[in-house]
Amino acid sequence: MLLDSQHSALLIIDLQTRLLPAIADNEPLLANNLWLAELAHDLAIPTVISEHCADNIGSTTAEIIAAAPQAKIVHKQTFSVFAAGVLTPETFHQANQIIITGIEAHICVLQTALDLRKNGYEVFVVADAVGSRRSKDLELAMQRLQAHGCEIVSREMIAFEWLGSANHPKFKEIHKKYIR
Repeated sequence: MLLDSQHSALLIIDLQTRLLPAIADNEPLLANNLWLAELAHDLAIPTVISEHCADNIGSTTAEIIAAAPQAKIVHKQTFSVFAAGVLTPETFHQANQIIITGIEAHICVLQTALDLRKNGYEVFVVADAVGSRRSKDLELAMQRLQAHGCEIVSREMIAFEWLGSANHPKFKEIHKKYIR
C-alpha cells in the first residue's frame, strides 16, 4: 500500500536529550528525523512527538522541536505510546497511516507499532530514522515489525509517496529542499 498525505501522521518516539547520545549512529538518526519532521511540517502532515519519563530522560531534543513546530507533544510512562492512552484519532487528525520514527526500535517503537497495528492502523516504520543502543536489537526489531504487518520504508519513499506526482503543487519546492 502507498502512503497518502491526506491519511498520514508522523509519530516521533522519544528522541530525548539523555537517551539519544546512547543510541548507535545517533547523528545520522537525528539528521534523518529532522529531515522527516521538516518535510511533514512543509506538507502539513500532523505530527506527534512522545516523551518517555521526561523528568529522568530529558525532553525532546531542541532540534526536533524546532523542526516540528506544529507537533503535539505527548508524555508517557508506558513503553508503548498507544498503551499510554495519549494517541487518539483526534491526536492523529483522523489519519489511519502512521509513520513511526525514533528510539528505541526494539522497545518503544516496537511496542507502539504493534499496538497501533492491533488497533487497525496502517503502520510504516522508517528504517533510516529508528535506532537502538545495539545493532542486533535494531535488526531483530525490524524483522519482528515486518513479520507483524508493519511496512518498512525509507524517508525518501515517504517523500515521494506523500507527493504522489510531479504535478503536486509543492513538488519543485520539496524536491529542491529535500531530494536535490
